[in-house]
Amino acid sequence: MRRRRIVITGMGVISPVGTGLNKFWDSLINGKSGIDKITCFDANDLPTKIAGEVKDFNPEYYIEKKELKRLDRFTQFAISATKMALEDSGLDLSNIDKTRAGVILGSGIGGTITWEEQHKTLLTKGSRRISPFFIPMMIVNMASGQVSMTFELKGPNFTVVTACASGTNAVGEAFRTLQRGEADIIITGGTEAPITELSMAGFCSMKALSTRNDEPKRASRPFDRDRDGFVMGEGAGILVLETLDNALKRNAKIYGEIIGYGTTADAYHLTQPAPEGEGAARAMKAAISDAGISPKDVDYINAHGTSTPLNDKFETLAIKNTFGDHAYELAVSSTKSMTGHLLGAAGAVEIIASALAVYNDEIPPTINYENKDPECDLNYVPNTSIKRTVNVALSNSMGFGGHNACIIVKKYNGV
Repeated sequence: MRRRRIVITGMGVISPVGTGLNKFWDSLINGKSGIDKITCFDANDLPTKIAGEVKDFNPEYYIEKKELKRLDRFTQFAISATKMALEDSGLDLSNIDKTRAGVILGSGIGGTITWEEQHKTLLTKGSRRISPFFIPMMIVNMASGQVSMTFELKGPNFTVVTACASGTNAVGEAFRTLQRGEADIIITGGTEAPITELSMAGFCSMKALSTRNDEPKRASRPFDRDRDGFVMGEGAGILVLETLDNALKRNAKIYGEIIGYGTTADAYHLTQPAPEGEGAARAMKAAISDAGISPKDVDYINAHGTSTPLNDKFETLAIKNTFGDHAYELAVSSTKSMTGHLLGAAGAVEIIASALAVYNDEIPPTINYENKDPECDLNYVPNTSIKRTVNVALSNSMGFGGHNACIIVKKYNGV
């Protein structure tokens, strides 16, 4: 069976560095950090007091006010970013077969804000005061469910939960669904709103987060010798994927073509990557094989690059294992240096950054790269974006539980 070609025709972003595609990309290219002191709750008792909060999002621009109280913030993000992506795509939903249009999203932990608020209600006011909307607001699949209901999309609909790889796995599964001919259009990506006292306390207890509280904008420093942990972020990245035939029929703008997807398991440890990034290397190799290209064809890698000691070391080793000598010719950057780590939304937001790098022939930097780590010796595009032809970009994601996922985006030249 002929594999159908799949292209990106619309994108929407809500992120700590800006809401909307143009603001997001402008911030990345100019090395703007979205990390600051936490304002959504009192973090004084926590070892980490910083995060990448979304500061410029007003859900009432996208969702009727009466509906908002029934939607957790992560679902508000998903619906709003979908509206942006659909507008960007130019799709007229009244002119499509909605049974052939689906929604596949990723989220790592879903409605944690609702969970935490309702637990406090239980402890202080009793079980009779729990909201009847508690469960449908909190469960992780509700973002994809609500998006499908909002836009009346009746095709394949599900949610991927693979921790920090969720967004990338969701895009990969959307890609596969379209290739198989099970739909013509898929709304895909990831969404997360994890900045709560309990979530932060849990990650602090694991000693996973940076404690560079006095210098928030310098705290996320992937591949730098003095990195001390990741910085939590929130937001959503949504892409409109279509078959090439469908996009050409309506003369759509095409940002790029997804040509490869690879996903593997470390089967090693709850939170630590496999030694030398063995699982991540297999995922990259699988994506390259799926794309039918040579490792030398890849120009740019948007790294998982969390700013944790082990991830950055082992991801570097995985890149070397996958690309050999070409690893030193690649541009490798981590946009988490600016956005922080959006958990289940991270991969989707970073695939959007990769697609924009391909579309604009410009590569965002890894900011806060000041001190070289001898174990991280690739070209991490330090501190300043570069103009460079990007025909092929690879985006990496790795999640707790040993989940690895990679997506490859290629420039579309009308052929």
